Amino acid sequence: MNKIITILIILIALAPAGAQSPEALHQWPHWRGPLATGAAPHGNPPIHWDEKTNVQWKVAVPGRGSSTPIIWGDDVFVSTAVDTGRVAKAADLPKADEKLEVKTKPPNTYHQFILICFDRKTGKVRWQQIACERVPHEGCHPTHSYAAGSPTTDGKHVWVSFGSQGVYCYDMAGKRQWQRDLGVIHSRYGWGEASTPVVHGDSLVLNWDQEVGSKLIVLDAHTGKTHWEVDRNEPTTWNTPLVVDHKGKTQIIINGTNKARGYDLATHEVLWECGGQTLNAIPSPVAANGWVFCMSGYKGANAVAVPLDARGDITGTDKVVWKYAKGTPYVPSPLLVDGKLYFTQANDALLTCLDARTGKPLFERERLNDVDSFYASPVAAAGRIYLVDRNGVTLVLKESTKIEMLAVNRLEDTIDASPAVAGRLLFLRGHKYLYCIAAP
Repeated sequence: MNKIITILIILIALAPAGAQSPEALHQWPHWRGPLATGAAPHGNPPIHWDEKTNVQWKVAVPGRGSSTPIIWGDDVFVSTAVDTGRVAKAADLPKADEKLEVKTKPPNTYHQFILICFDRKTGKVRWQQIACERVPHEGCHPTHSYAAGSPTTDGKHVWVSFGSQGVYCYDMAGKRQWQRDLGVIHSRYGWGEASTPVVHGDSLVLNWDQEVGSKLIVLDAHTGKTHWEVDRNEPTTWNTPLVVDHKGKTQIIINGTNKARGYDLATHEVLWECGGQTLNAIPSPVAANGWVFCMSGYKGANAVAVPLDARGDITGTDKVVWKYAKGTPYVPSPLLVDGKLYFTQANDALLTCLDARTGKPLFERERLNDVDSFYASPVAAAGRIYLVDRNGVTLVLKESTKIEMLAVNRLEDTIDASPAVAGRLLFLRGHKYLYCIAAP
């Protein structure tokens, strides 16, 4: 009995606002799972698989996307962008902002921005909705896509943001409830967008960071009308907001190249801010036990633990609980499970584990064999860590203070999307296929 009570206390402490219902803890409603930490508290997916073993189903996904699948009940939602090949007339092409430096070339063809609902048991398409058909105003990095922002759901509605191509809300049967055009995003060097919405009660939170005109936007989740928005002094960041309740206040936390910040959801004021992150602050923050952990790792390394009680600018002060400046991630977000932070160095096959309370390394930059590089963020379930590299290889490690390899699993697809766990199932979205891996 005492063990059960302890587990419940840990789950409550770890759970972000809006994801604490017993039902939600069995789903994967957000790209970082029900706790927004990468952990599946009730998941128990397979340890071993390959193309011929423990694959319940495998379906081709049209177009291209790097967004993570989300799961609720028997529904699996995936966003994608399909190049129709239909060439736009010169007069219909979006106009580029000549003041901004870009390193990519926008397409001249119409793309369909699509949300697909698959049947969890069979992989058959339940419904498919074309949110819009437009010509993107900028290109994207060769390893990026026009569908990098993941959907999110509360079990009654599903929301998807295609950034410059609009934000959309559907019911679970695929009927559109509303749509909003919030204007274009000008990403750094034209490398592309990744806007994943976060739902909290009647609020839908969006990070609208870009090279000019960055904003934090909060919409009414049920109507799409703007609750409020505030300007942000930030370049493009790509990370997903974290929403947490703490001592009667709901905070929206966004990582940033200039500063990580916590905003009051009710008043939209900045409660605290902390500088020191690197350029391209892509990793999304995670939180537990009254602290939030923010990190970044492009052309540098930085991780900080900030108390949610902090107020004002705490950069370089003793209000920062701890700081760590080695081997932090570039694209993947950290995994927080059982008081431990796991993350890769940049996108490399070097893994670090920190004690989340002290910031002390339990192991540092340990070389992982059989893998090359990571875009996908690690997940945890049933005392195991799952790390998916870009070549379709998934390492399964024992959740431990040392590297204990359990399995090396290979699929014939490139995988940039983070894995999703629901019960005994693991979902992996590759460039070509969506896989449902089932425990025997």
